[in-house]
Amino acid sequence: MRYWLLKTEPECFGIRHLEAAPNQTTFWDGVRNYQARNMLRDDMKPGDRVLYYHSNADPSAVVGTAKVVRGGYPDHTAQDPKADHYDPKHTAMNPIWYVVDVKLDEVFPRELALDELRSVPALKSMELLKKGSRLSVMPVTKAEFDVVVKLAHKRVTAS
Repeated sequence: MRYWLLKTEPECFGIRHLEAAPNQTTFWDGVRNYQARNMLRDDMKPGDRVLYYHSNADPSAVVGTAKVVRGGYPDHTAQDPKADHYDPKHTAMNPIWYVVDVKLDEVFPRELALDELRSVPALKSMELLKKGSRLSVMPVTKAEFDVVVKLAHKRVTAS
């Protein structure tokens, strides 16, 4: 089993959209970066765990977890001229872009903002926190995943 972080904008397809999806499951589409595409196509497998991250939010934060329930397959939205992520070079015979299916695991009781994550010594090497890290799909270690989940369930007391 591997661990991942998937970035999405909450207005585009936030965790509440996943929660409302049939069976709380959907395909993860729209990735248009070759490095991220390769992870979707080659590396993400059913059973892998995912941190669900809201980017371009106020604040940007990890908001829950999901599981990969279907490994990489061609992104059908890339073939649809009406879709936001249409790419005329992507065809059924020559697929370029890939998706995975994810199923909601948990909406965190509290969001973990980027600033809070940066303050956790155990996360200092996390890819998300590295300067210039912009990929919408990135690997996470089991230890990082576990720290984030534990932190999301920790009560924060007012000071």
